Amino acid sequence: MASTITEKILARAAGVDVVKAGDNLPVRPDYMIAYDFPGYTDVMFRQMHDDFGIRTLAESERYVVFIDHMLTKGTEKEQEVHQVTRDWCAFYGIELHEARGIGHQVMAELGYAVPGNFLIHFDGHISGAGAFGALGWGVRRDLLEAWVSGQIYLDVPRTTRFELTGEFAPGVDSRDLVHHIIGEFGADGCAHQVMEFAGPGARAMSIDRRQGLCGMAMFTGAVSAVFEPDDAALAYARRVAATDFTPQMPDPGADYAAVHTIDLSALSPQVVLPGSARSANTREVVELNGTPVTKAFIGSCASGRIEDIRAAALILDGRKVAPGVELNVVPTSDAVHRQAEDEGLLDVLRAAGAHIARSSCDFCFGYQKPLQPDENCISTGVLNISGRMGSTDANIYMGSAYTVAASAVTGTIASAGEVTRS
Repeated sequence: MASTITEKILARAAGVDVVKAGDNLPVRPDYMIAYDFPGYTDVMFRQMHDDFGIRTLAESERYVVFIDHMLTKGTEKEQEVHQVTRDWCAFYGIELHEARGIGHQVMAELGYAVPGNFLIHFDGHISGAGAFGALGWGVRRDLLEAWVSGQIYLDVPRTTRFELTGEFAPGVDSRDLVHHIIGEFGADGCAHQVMEFAGPGARAMSIDRRQGLCGMAMFTGAVSAVFEPDDAALAYARRVAATDFTPQMPDPGADYAAVHTIDLSALSPQVVLPGSARSANTREVVELNGTPVTKAFIGSCASGRIEDIRAAALILDGRKVAPGVELNVVPTSDAVHRQAEDEGLLDVLRAAGAHIARSSCDFCFGYQKPLQPDENCISTGVLNISGRMGSTDANIYMGSAYTVAASAVTGTIASAGEVTRS
């Protein structure tokens, strides 16, 4: 029976030879990941202990927890939240990674997201693991089932395959691609499915760009996304892998819900209007030229990696952030921050007037420097619903790092090409 990448990964994790879309069966994740957040990890730890009577974990190495939220104010409440996580992780012998950056990035740096692995998290942006040929699935509060039993019952999803050709034009990247996909096929165009990316355009795409694309899969309705693991993914995995791994490739003749071909060279810069990532909210940047902005943000688990910072530095080199605009740049991890510093990129951004912040999730969910009423923000964050980054009366536009940097320079929504041509 011909299988997709997802079907092969889930079959291996379930300990069976073959699965097919629609099967419901128990699957054993390689890693069960969470970040500490009030009402999630603290509650699940108590439930494990009090409701299920679990005192020891047979395979504690499969549990991974990050502290990457609520790091920037230094309040007593923050410390209480984090101490609960520290205490529970110490009790169960769970590996805890504190203040090293956004967990969705750090887990890749630590070698958990390697080809063929199956990872779960309560947060859907774990799908960024697909950049490496792994399958990352956000299961929300059902993570407790896996934490308690070591496995989770799942319905095997169908897969939509995207054959990518060409390469991105200057000033265009994978954020423009995912917003194009949403605009073209709808916010439910891959509902309850996995997006599988392949073709020469996929192979030409950098690992950073792949992570940004896969990490936004949920906004197509998908449960996850995965790239065919090519030489670039395998080379990265061999450098960092925490354990042995077995790459999976789709079989010829695998059954897909749909197959779409996209020419990356034909894409233009995209912006998502405030309110949501629905297809009706996607516009080409040129349609929004002149829209004023007061805040600009480059960061998040989708778009704060080294290539995003290089993109911003390319636009900002020798230029200044416009008067009345505040540009905040948050590298996705401490490692990315160090690399950007070593390459001189952060000096370029500082000289342009950008503020560089410690790596965390705090800007993206409105905890650090929240937006005020009537502000317009252009952001590489992962969500732009009302109130996501502060006031419910603020407006959040989403675009690529190129577009955010260009908009910060002009003070209005603009593409990279408009700035570099001037």
